[in-house]
Amino acid sequence: MTEKIKEYLLELCCVYAFMSVTGAVVNIIAGTETNNINVLIMFATCAIATFVLFLHKLFDGVSPLAMIIIQYLVACALVGLMLLLVSRFVSPITPRGWFEFYRSFTIPYIFLAGFYYFRVFSEAKKQNRLIKEIQDKNTERQG
Repeated sequence: MTEKIKEYLLELCCVYAFMSVTGAVVNIIAGTETNNINVLIMFATCAIATFVLFLHKLFDGVSPLAMIIIQYLVACALVGLMLLLVSRFVSPITPRGWFEFYRSFTIPYIFLAGFYYFRVFSEAKKQNRLIKEIQDKNTERQG
């Protein structure tokens, strides 16, 4: 359990660092600035998305495409709840703001989730290959 938490936190740190640097570059290019609330929302969004991606083992019985879609919808719902809290206690969000946020969330989510799933499926292939090698060696010993 502790190993999974460490893995999650490491993944979260990498994702947040990547998103922060990308956001900074976009802000420099666009000539805009961000505020502390946006930075905190970006961190919370990264934490939610990373957590949802870490739940992929719960969907082992589902096709990979369905798993990806379900996880995206769960992430959107959780992010929506977070934004409702922010809009209630910090400042209201306009309908255009909701659209812009989900657009800003979806584009990086697709790329980062794609990279995450590539790593997960590559690791699974590697493990399957190792299992096959072990089985082949056991068969050779018995035969």
